[in-house]
Amino acid sequence: MLDICCIGHITLDKIVTPAQTVFLPGGTSYYFSYGINSLFQSTRVSPNPREQLSYKLITSLAEKEMHAVDDMRGVGIDVEVLPSRKTVYFENIYTSSNRNERKQRVRDKADPFTPEKLTNVEARYIVLGSLLADDFPLDTLRTLHGKGTLVVDAQGYLREVRGEEVFAVDWKEKREALKYVDVLKVNEYEAEVLTGEKDLHRAAERLAEWGVKEVLLTLGSFGSIIYADGQFYDIPAYEPLLLVDATGCGDTYTMGYVYRRAQGASVEEAGRFAAAVSTIKLEHSGPFASSESRAMELVERNTCKP
Repeated sequence: MLDICCIGHITLDKIVTPAQTVFLPGGTSYYFSYGINSLFQSTRVSPNPREQLSYKLITSLAEKEMHAVDDMRGVGIDVEVLPSRKTVYFENIYTSSNRNERKQRVRDKADPFTPEKLTNVEARYIVLGSLLADDFPLDTLRTLHGKGTLVVDAQGYLREVRGEEVFAVDWKEKREALKYVDVLKVNEYEAEVLTGEKDLHRAAERLAEWGVKEVLLTLGSFGSIIYADGQFYDIPAYEPLLLVDATGCGDTYTMGYVYRRAQGASVEEAGRFAAAVSTIKLEHSGPFASSESRAMELVERNTCKP
């Protein structure tokens, strides 16, 4: 059986700024896959490598964007492609130097991941990289439930496309869907939208009441809160050497957490490692491209000794 399987669309991102227009691949599955592959590569050359985990990406995109998959396979990532008529195509327009002010459109959508496409999926950890509300229908969650620890990022379920415009919405089927989710990653805004609770601890408790076993609540530079088995874990954020690009940091956090949990780490150990890889990713553009040892050193350097 696979240790980790990530399922999600690779996107085509058009980024328009006053200075330039660039086209880049992206999406949760993209950042997750390259990040975990970097950790794998670093443990292969380590003098004391951990037991190597197995990983596979299942993605869906149009034939004309297959070069993104070719690049992944070229660095050793195992990728299975489900045919799609189109590729998810995001357009992000920044009209000023303020990176928080953008207009986002979805020019194209890929075919959803329906149950019949995923009947043979089985892994210790199954990670769903949702980008839009209809990427993973409720029946798909039901199908994957019990085939492994199901990890979901809520962001896509709160993003609905009408025409080409993106609207923030609540997750209509959340009470039913969360019964099938073992690990849920949310930020503070998403937690409030889902639960109606402004108090973050109460929001995490509410999500657990609905069936989630491990709630990962990320707070940017304020760190993160993890709620599991009735206990809260306060995870600090580590200071980056240089703040370059926050794109994909949430995906990197999930990647680091799942990676360490698959190695047998505790909830708190995995949370601290997730914070460390997110900090390292902040220091450059693109996916996480460093080593397990550097992330572990960052955790140890910031852990108080008794």
